[in-house]
Amino acid sequence: GGHRASAKALVDAFEVLAPGKVEAEVVDVWTDHAPKPFNNFVKNYQYLAQRPLQWRLLYSFGRWGPFRRSTNEWTNFKCNKPFKTFIEESDADMIISVHPLCQFIPLRVLRSLRKTSDKQVPFVTVVTDLASAHPTWFHKDVDKCFVATEELAKMARYHGVTEEKISVHGLPIRPAFWSPITGDNKGKPGIRRSLGLDDEALAVLVVGGGDGVGGIAKVAKSIGEQLNADFYSGDKGRNGDVQMIVICGKNEEAKADLKSHDWGSLSVHVEGFTDKMSEFMAASDCIVTKAGPGTITEANIRGLPIMLSSYLPGQERGNVDFVLKGGFGSFSKNPEVIAKTVSGWLQDEESLEKMSDLSSKQGNPKATFQIAQEILDMMPSSPSSSSASLPAAAAVSSSSTKIPQATA
Repeated sequence: GGHRASAKALVDAFEVLAPGKVEAEVVDVWTDHAPKPFNNFVKNYQYLAQRPLQWRLLYSFGRWGPFRRSTNEWTNFKCNKPFKTFIEESDADMIISVHPLCQFIPLRVLRSLRKTSDKQVPFVTVVTDLASAHPTWFHKDVDKCFVATEELAKMARYHGVTEEKISVHGLPIRPAFWSPITGDNKGKPGIRRSLGLDDEALAVLVVGGGDGVGGIAKVAKSIGEQLNADFYSGDKGRNGDVQMIVICGKNEEAKADLKSHDWGSLSVHVEGFTDKMSEFMAASDCIVTKAGPGTITEANIRGLPIMLSSYLPGQERGNVDFVLKGGFGSFSKNPEVIAKTVSGWLQDEESLEKMSDLSSKQGNPKATFQIAQEILDMMPSSPSSSSASLPAAAAVSSSSTKIPQATA
């Protein structure tokens, strides 16, 4: 998920900035070190994420101070000991949290350890939400809190994080988005050719995230019908003007359905899970997606107008406002409205270019390096120094897959 991707991005940035000088381990601390039933947090989240109403109720209730505090104390009572054992055995020089449920207990453990040890381990939070976030992300005892937007900086201050501890850079994103695509395939026509697309036709990219959620098949079919009507029917006959790319992720049912669908005169490229998302975004003129923070950030970096088709109640609601207020996109859950909006963009070159410029202004491809460099500078023994004693950093997350050890 997004937490694991952010952690991996930071590990990759450490390797670039301080090659061979940092050992980093990305750990799913709840699944791997918490007792039952707390070790099922990831599975429970994946279940609730498919049921927005239930998730909305739990998320909203969790924002209520008395419930949040009592829940924190209960989980600390049950999980403090195994978390303490893990932190002591890791012997890390720094702990980085990239998950909202990884502040309270680790910081409580560190406060206890600092009373009996000369080793003072800094604790850093890298918030992986974009424009709205749950209060559990923010704790006054962190040494540094990295946020993506001023909206979250305000929220951090509201929850007791002092100004000097807050840094605003953007979201850490995967290496493919750190720089423009160069080489023989640079520029939209060249990138399109490399992906087997029409190098001249405008392209709309439809994505459903890694899991292919968000009713992607219904949305794609509606867009296909609208583009056929607007570009290829009657006397319009502008064959080759537009095309569609659909990334289904791990949704094999949607992929099979869309591959067998009759798209009429429209050229449609259907993919499953892909590691070429950066290239597909660079080849496109706009994107249709759910309101996930990572996808929005990557689309900003590639300068894409964004049509949002859904959002997860709670942490993704603010992302809708971020796109709308930024003037580089729109939102609707109705496939027909989505289709008409996107088709309208593709027929209005001036509007498309304006939204593209506004989207680009929100993107910061250097954010991962900026965050990583600040973290490296905080380490007790800076990796950039000539010291032979090299530090280790443990990145604590609640991602769905554990990376046992990644040297960086």
